[in-house]
Amino acid sequence: MKISRILLSILVIAVLSSVNSASAQKNYAQDADNAYTYQQYYEAIGMYKKALTKVKKNKAEKARITYQIAECYRMNNDIKQSEVWYKKSIAVKYPEPLATLYYAEALKANEKYADAVVQFDNYKALVPSDLRGANGSESCVLAQQWKDNPTRYEVENVKQFNSKEADFAATYADKKYKSLIFTSNRTGSTGKDYDAWTGLSFMDLYMVNQDRKGAWTTPAVLPEPVNSKFNEGAATLNAKANEIYFTRCGVEKKKQLGCEIYTSKKKGTAWDIPEVISLAPDSFTCGHPSLSDDELTMYFASDMPGGFGGKDIWMVKRTKKTKPWDKPINLGSTINTANDEMYPFLRDDGVLFFSSNGLLGMGGLDIFKVEKAGEKWGIPANLKYPMNSAGDDFAIIFEGKLEKGYFSSNRKGGKGSDDIYSFYQPPLIFTLQGKICDDSTKAMLKGALVKLIGSDGTIVADTSDALGAYSFNKTQYLANTSYQIEVSRVDFFGAKGKESTVGLERSKDFVHDFCLVPIPKKPIVLPEILYDYDKWDLKPQYQDSLNGLIQTMTDNPNITIELGSHTDARGSDVYNDTLSYKRAKSVVDYLISKGIAADRMTPFGYGEKVPRLLIKDMTRDGVTFAKGTKLTEDYIDSFKNDNKKFEAAHQLNRRTEFKILRSDYVPKSDGVQQDVKIGIKTGEGETPDDTEKQDNNE
Repeated sequence: MKISRILLSILVIAVLSSVNSASAQKNYAQDADNAYTYQQYYEAIGMYKKALTKVKKNKAEKARITYQIAECYRMNNDIKQSEVWYKKSIAVKYPEPLATLYYAEALKANEKYADAVVQFDNYKALVPSDLRGANGSESCVLAQQWKDNPTRYEVENVKQFNSKEADFAATYADKKYKSLIFTSNRTGSTGKDYDAWTGLSFMDLYMVNQDRKGAWTTPAVLPEPVNSKFNEGAATLNAKANEIYFTRCGVEKKKQLGCEIYTSKKKGTAWDIPEVISLAPDSFTCGHPSLSDDELTMYFASDMPGGFGGKDIWMVKRTKKTKPWDKPINLGSTINTANDEMYPFLRDDGVLFFSSNGLLGMGGLDIFKVEKAGEKWGIPANLKYPMNSAGDDFAIIFEGKLEKGYFSSNRKGGKGSDDIYSFYQPPLIFTLQGKICDDSTKAMLKGALVKLIGSDGTIVADTSDALGAYSFNKTQYLANTSYQIEVSRVDFFGAKGKESTVGLERSKDFVHDFCLVPIPKKPIVLPEILYDYDKWDLKPQYQDSLNGLIQTMTDNPNITIELGSHTDARGSDVYNDTLSYKRAKSVVDYLISKGIAADRMTPFGYGEKVPRLLIKDMTRDGVTFAKGTKLTEDYIDSFKNDNKKFEAAHQLNRRTEFKILRSDYVPKSDGVQQDVKIGIKTGEGETPDDTEKQDNNE
């Protein structure tokens, strides 16, 4: 874009003369230098190109003129041409390292990130002390990452009122956010001459209104005295929309005049004669005002002394609306850089937005936001893509507290040089769905209860349908929440899962399937719970073997189990019954100590009555027993001459196992649990009471 350097805010030094005839001087280089001095870049380009044709053997002058042409294009923000001419200036060996830096920045603005990194690295080698080299390389990498992973803001060109010329810096002009005042140099502007900086018309303020159906009216130029024959733009209004603050850049031939902030009050439908707000010394520029709701603080951009280079964001305060403004305060080096910071906008919540080409960004100007902690500003955050682009992105405004508003950009695909874009952040929408199946048959399960427990305290549930499907919609599955998913069904072990929407910036439909394991009808041998001969105590090294059972009962709070302990076949029946009872009791006591309710367990001592039937090959102490082997007393006695195998078989019979009895257990409402009854399985039935007495008499 050719005019951005002045149109980006009408903040640049307005040293623009109304020139209507081409120079007829023979010394084109001198004439071009004079035009450049007075920021008449549009005219200077033509003169430099003529001077270039006159240069013959003077290589140094040829290189200088080539560089100056590149500079003129840069000042007019014609990135494509500036890239071409900076490359030429390097080719003809112009000695200034800035040629390499500006060439890198032009490549970056044209989204040639890989080539730009090379040139930034070249500049870093030329001027190691200048961080713009290293920062430029890093910003190219970040720019590509941001493009590949955009935020959820949606951006749209407001084609209804954008023109083929420059349209930018919109501000709300009424309390209902249905009117905008913006800057444009479209046909119909008040000033009739052209701007020698850009070669285009002067800037004026325009107003446009939106009807109930969302359609925009034809923009109308604000009447004098707000608009004049000079450049006006970058405005803001107070909360009542009856006082306007705007930027005006005067024009006087062959003089450097600074831009200033003016204010005008509205009377009826007309505006009073604007009055200047004196904030900076003559020849320095001030512009881009942003007013706080109470009208006691104003942020603006300026190149006045005391800054950090280029244009900085400044702040000025007053004690009352009727009082004069105090001395301006620079916002400091956290926000301001050696380059340009412009277009401040103070949101209702106190967050400050501004544009910078000195912080890490995607191209030219990028939009940043920064919050204040006490009296200090934090670290500015880049709004990333698609709010920012490889072009210039600036002059953002928000519709109150809503995540919507407008900003300006000269990005690719626009209607004119600068265009106004609308933006909004669609709400985050998350859903969760899935299917429940039988882990053994893979058949879909109907009637499974799926409970969704949120970190915010919400609990919702759904039941799987005939196809095994469950779902939770956007009102049940929320943003910035972590969820525990619990699935249960009669005759199946429960299952748990986790999902989270915390930190996600894009809407997403989650899918989480579960396959439930059927509850086996036969007892399940607990792993590695072994007992020494004639012992019943639960050894510490085998307590870990119960962790799986504890987790199963914790994950499935509606199941009850039978715990059965067994002995080997040595000893009398009465002795083994008592020993197995004591082994069952040691397991029960441990489970209770870990929080398992006593009335969820029905333990028994089986003694030696149930020899183990191996359901798979088993190895104990180096001895392997084949699947299907039943470790009866007669079978084991056949190994009396093989003591190792004999002992290994007896050891496999000394075990504790469990089986699921019910899956509809409900805890006692009063929270009081019954004492556990530990019994012995005899040939004549269960004898829990006698077992308790026997234990007490030992």
